[in-house]
Amino acid sequence: MNRQIPSLERLQTEISAWESARNTRRAPIHWRFTYENARIKLTRLYPKL
Repeated sequence: MNRQIPSLERLQTEISAWESARNTRRAPIHWRFTYENARIKLTRLYPKL
C-alpha cells in the first residue's frame, strides 16, 4: 500500500481498526530477533558470561 494519510486523527483511526482486527483474529507474532542475535548486535549491553 503506497498512500499518504492526511491527518494524525485518520492515522490513529486506521491503526486502531488494524489493531482491533488483529486482536480479534488472535494473530500470532513471529519474533525473529532471538536473544542469541541480541547478544551479537547489542554486545555492549550484555555482560560477558
